[in-house]
Amino acid sequence: MLNRRMICGCLAAVPLAALARPAFAEENQCAVFTRERQASVTPADALALLKAGNERFVSGQTVNCDLVKQAAATATGQAPFAAIVGCMDSRVPPELVFDQKIGDVFDARIAGNFVDTNILGSLEFATAVAGARLICILGHSDCGAIKGAIDDVKFGNLTATLANIRPVVEAASTDAETPTSKDAGFVQKVAEANVRNAARFILDNSPAIREMADARDLMVVGAMHDLASGRITFLDG
Repeated sequence: MLNRRMICGCLAAVPLAALARPAFAEENQCAVFTRERQASVTPADALALLKAGNERFVSGQTVNCDLVKQAAATATGQAPFAAIVGCMDSRVPPELVFDQKIGDVFDARIAGNFVDTNILGSLEFATAVAGARLICILGHSDCGAIKGAIDDVKFGNLTATLANIRPVVEAASTDAETPTSKDAGFVQKVAEANVRNAARFILDNSPAIREMADARDLMVVGAMHDLASGRITFLDG
């Protein structure tokens, strides 16, 4: 039986560099996206990659890659397979919840994950120019921006930001009584409607993206992230 002194002696015999060295995944699991690899991915493949990544995230089986090595491999060019529009919420970092690495996805984040002209231009670059095969609008549960829009918060420049979500709130308000952010069901309803609204805005206001979608070279999808479980559910329509 090993006692404490024997264990300490064994550890002392192991080089410190070996103890500090992280265990990285196999090379093929960490290969960065090149133009050739990107071109081989269909929109359905891209969606499957995001779904598989979230499944790894929620099951605690994320892939550990050498990010410094990936940074070097992508320093002269990028070919992400997807573009994600997400909320700036600190609990929903797209690369983490989808278990993606450097060079895998474009990531546009703004409070309330809405799409305006600036985000739309970025998405046109990501897809029509840089070749991404999927756009995902990622909302999440208990969203502070959605709550602020429901309560019609007025505060500095945030007022203009939340104004982008107010039309969705008004469209979702069917009861005579004024809804508030204390109604969790209504918050979730608006959050999902906001995701769908952003997806429609993209297709209605970008001829380039609409043309790619019509040709089935690109897919635009909406999804909701559950803060408690980490699981992402993709929305229909």
